[in-house]
Amino acid sequence: MPGAFDVSKDELTNLLPDQPRYRTLQVWRGLWEKGLRPGDMTDLPKDLRERLEGVLVPALHEVARSVSSDDQTTKWLWQLADGRRIETVLMLYPDRATVCVSSQAGCAMGCGFCATGQAGFDRQLSVGEIVEQVVEARRQALPRRLSNVVFMGMGEPLANYDRTWSAVELLHLNLGISARHITVSTVGVVPGIRRLAKEALPVNLAVSLHAARDELRDEIVPLNRRYPLALLMEACGEYLAAKGRRLSFEWALIDDVNDTHRDASELAELAFPLGAHVNLIPLNPTPGYATLGTPAEGVAAFRAWLGNLGVNATVRANRGTDIAAACGQLAARERPVTLRPKLRARAAQTGATLGSAAPNSPTGATLSSSG
Repeated sequence: MPGAFDVSKDELTNLLPDQPRYRTLQVWRGLWEKGLRPGDMTDLPKDLRERLEGVLVPALHEVARSVSSDDQTTKWLWQLADGRRIETVLMLYPDRATVCVSSQAGCAMGCGFCATGQAGFDRQLSVGEIVEQVVEARRQALPRRLSNVVFMGMGEPLANYDRTWSAVELLHLNLGISARHITVSTVGVVPGIRRLAKEALPVNLAVSLHAARDELRDEIVPLNRRYPLALLMEACGEYLAAKGRRLSFEWALIDDVNDTHRDASELAELAFPLGAHVNLIPLNPTPGYATLGTPAEGVAAFRAWLGNLGVNATVRANRGTDIAAACGQLAARERPVTLRPKLRARAAQTGATLGSAAPNSPTGATLSSSG
């Protein structure tokens, strides 16, 4: 049975053939505008509410909810109708809120430093399963306004393109979330980026880059072997030309792996011509990856190098680490992943360190709440 947010307005009308049209509109507004469950729609007769609870069933069933020590980040573990599980993260700010949603149960991209990638792929999410994450987060965020949606949770959004894009359209049309406040992240699915460039809505594009030369990126992001950097940068340029929206490069800083002066120079060579903004995210700990995130001193040095090369870069605020809600931490499971030999050898080379600017110390990483 489809979830409540997999039902279109026409399908809802067909589910209620004996009801006047205004009742259908009441139900629709209750779901989308007010975020109400059928049993809470008190403007409907009781027998209709009970009937709707049997046909407009939730797609998400809460298994667990974790709240950060500062009460500003909430992570949900949801169970889907078939038993698969996903996670969603809500981040609160003084006057607004952002939700990080999943687009797949698991992920097939195989990035070893990411807990979701370590877990493997289960299945694609439906449009309703994606949308319902936003509706639940919006309800929890009150009285704050849910202003931003980022597709940075579990999964690769552009590997579930049709459903991801349909969800974007529904969030824009039915929930009133501006396309300019919706960000779609990708590890570099080039055909998806090119499709995105042709869509009507100007969403933001964030590319999880993590390395700026093919040899290293092949190891960190296996998809690079199919879509190497030259193709990826070409697609990014097409998106920029079509949308005129600022492009973002996500860079998970891994100690002694991609945080050297050489890495900063190579990143600048890619980012500067595109006017791309760089989000620096020191690697967050996961059970299956044996390398630490870059220490704070090294993060500052890397950012300074980029600045000197004319690239605008920021370090994400530290949120949600204590509840495993940070970038790369979603859906961590007891399935260890061995560090790839080339990365292990590279991490062992003291010559690749940041020297006195970044002593070897496992200091707390700066993070974002995304998958």
